[in-house]
Amino acid sequence: MITVPLSVLDLAPVAKGTTAGQALQATTELARRTEELGYHRFWVAEHHNMPAIASSAPAVLLAHLAANTSTIRLGSGGVMLPNHAPLVVAEQFGTLEALHPGRIDLGIGRAPGTDQVTALALRRTMEGLSAEGFPRELTDLMNYFSGEKPGQIIATPGRGEQPAVWLLGSSGFSAQLAGLLGLPFSFAHHFSSQNTLPALALYRQNFRPSQWLDKPYAMVAVNAVCAETDERAEWLAGPSALSFLKLRSGRPEPLSTPDEAAAYPYSEIEREFVVARRDGQAMGSPETVRRQLSELLERTGADELMLTTLVYDVQDRVRSYELIAEQVVGGLRRSA
Repeated sequence: MITVPLSVLDLAPVAKGTTAGQALQATTELARRTEELGYHRFWVAEHHNMPAIASSAPAVLLAHLAANTSTIRLGSGGVMLPNHAPLVVAEQFGTLEALHPGRIDLGIGRAPGTDQVTALALRRTMEGLSAEGFPRELTDLMNYFSGEKPGQIIATPGRGEQPAVWLLGSSGFSAQLAGLLGLPFSFAHHFSSQNTLPALALYRQNFRPSQWLDKPYAMVAVNAVCAETDERAEWLAGPSALSFLKLRSGRPEPLSTPDEAAAYPYSEIEREFVVARRDGQAMGSPETVRRQLSELLERTGADELMLTTLVYDVQDRVRSYELIAEQVVGGLRRSA
């Protein structure tokens, strides 16, 4: 039985033969529909220099999504803090919170979300790009929201308009830091499934109650493709697997069609890579996805699941979320 809140992580995927503008409109359509279905949050991720992903400017995209929805929580999954000065992030998300109070999440990651050359182009200096600088920059960001930062700089908007801050991670570093700070933690199971259980254990072991949380709150992000049959779900998932393979091999490109992905001549090593990446994810008919998500919840003890569905056609993306809401869990009731 799946009783935890379900949320959505979207990358605004750019399909082959389409434009970034069309991808962003599809994400807007998806946000509206998942709100209607009762999903709890809708997050977008910051990535750069990736032809298949159009969500490179989360704050801008979230402003658009907030204007086109009314109740669903919206946030970043995440903003990659090494790419930005903390003051800029505080002002951007302070603005979002001021315009849409109580609806904004600021999920923060410590990786650049891109290659080092692109990261340097974003930041224009090597300072702040190392993991060692992340805790200090996070502290600066939180102080801008609280107004406790020494000096004369006041984030406006920002001070007194703090969104819900999350730490994101795919290893133990952010898990441990989130626990020590008493912040909610979201783990990227969708691309780092082998580290999920150790990271969640670190988070819970190190958790200290804070002004934000009395007890740990862990969300797990998982790939989910649901269709009427296992075979169709497998076919729809093909472009995502191929896109990730090409990204890892330094050949990023827009999302292929399912037929193109099915015809791709995988080598034995490439096939093993794809199979390994699907381990612990959710893919198949409603019955299959229900079993897979239930098993994931049992293993992780997650307080919330965030589903990410990377398929070629937006209607198949929407349909996957509809099937999960209506047939996998029998109707969603979004938490307050």
